[in-house]
Amino acid sequence: MAKKIPLRQCIGCGEMKGKKEMLRVLRTGEDSIILDVTGRKNGRGAYICPSLECMKKARKTRGLDRAFKMSVPDEIYDSLTKEIELFE
Repeated sequence: MAKKIPLRQCIGCGEMKGKKEMLRVLRTGEDSIILDVTGRKNGRGAYICPSLECMKKARKTRGLDRAFKMSVPDEIYDSLTKEIELFE
């Protein structure tokens, strides 16, 4: 039997992709939002493709706000955009 690959939906483009090829954005217990590179930290996670295009879409549609059920300040989107630029 083939091993099932865990799929996650990108908060930017809405495409389903393998968990390993996406970046995990994390809301910690203190409501701070960080990029979880390991994918193992505790908290509520949302996934995004490692592309600036998806980050722009997520920002426009307020994807993180919906994923975390809270309003996410623009500074967070800015810092995540900077971090995603490093991955590209």
